[in-house]
Amino acid sequence: MNEQERIIGTGKVLAVCISDIKGIQKTEIPEGKLIKDWGIEGDAHAGKWHRQVSLLSFEKIEEFRAKGAEVDFGAFGENLIIEGFDLRNIPVGTHFRIGDALLELTQIGKECHSHCAIYKVMGDCIMPREGVFTKVLKGGIVKAGDTVEQFALNPDRPFSAAVITLSDKGSRGEREDKSGPLIAERLKSEGYDVVETLLLPDERFKIEYELKRLADQRQVNVIFTTGGTGFSERDVTPEATLAVCDRTAPGIAEAMRWYSLQITPRAMLSRQASGIRKKTLIINMPGSPKACREDLDFILPSLSHGLGILRGTDGECGNEPAGEHHHHHDHEHHHHDHE
Repeated sequence: MNEQERIIGTGKVLAVCISDIKGIQKTEIPEGKLIKDWGIEGDAHAGKWHRQVSLLSFEKIEEFRAKGAEVDFGAFGENLIIEGFDLRNIPVGTHFRIGDALLELTQIGKECHSHCAIYKVMGDCIMPREGVFTKVLKGGIVKAGDTVEQFALNPDRPFSAAVITLSDKGSRGEREDKSGPLIAERLKSEGYDVVETLLLPDERFKIEYELKRLADQRQVNVIFTTGGTGFSERDVTPEATLAVCDRTAPGIAEAMRWYSLQITPRAMLSRQASGIRKKTLIINMPGSPKACREDLDFILPSLSHGLGILRGTDGECGNEPAGEHHHHHDHEHHHHDHE
């Protein structure tokens, strides 16, 4: 039995709801057909994206009702009402089995763009905080009363990554983005699961918003940015990065600068930063494809150990790659010498 098969929690489906358009309350149906990599048949939120099926904890709906809200199942736009889990505190990547169907948790919470009818009455809504999103790994029929099984995360799962290119010209379509795709392809070839690639203008609030969303809602293990690290007035990537980080990790940016300085003295003009938000590492890469390639060659071999520690799956003896049989305290020693 592999690790991903270990059941660590069970709950129950209380209702299945769909709507034929987005942005409205969903209505309860007797049973839903989950379609692989799509969602629930006939539901407006189904499609080739990561938010195919939304789940909401029954307990949170009950708490909301206790405040005086009259809400039916589906009122928050949720597909499945599930009892027995505190969904918002389950890590992204977790698998749920309902009958023959298999879902993977892809996002916690969401941005509420236009306040729904519930918000207008209550001055609050639980979906942005408590709602979670999944994609369908395996199809099947789902109905009220079905058992939901939560599996333990596989410690050997790939690291998830996102790549953000910062370029005013690129975002306007005036320049082809070469660095972003280069980083994404390189990460994929190293076994990373690249969940999102974005192209944004050099606007600090937009960069900060996306970094926060990727770290908090999608819980990606590492975000690489490229561009916006020079001396131009519009170069604000390091400022946006440091503004959203809650812990420093300057060594990665320092190492890349040191490495690039062996190639060109102009590397001293790079303002790249690196840091940690919650369990997500954020690394500013240079804007030039050549420099990105060189820096990735240099940092990727050491990165996986740090990402494993950050995620909580590395650091124990049993999780060390084959061939690295030194004792754990030696490992610790390497880190703490320099801290």
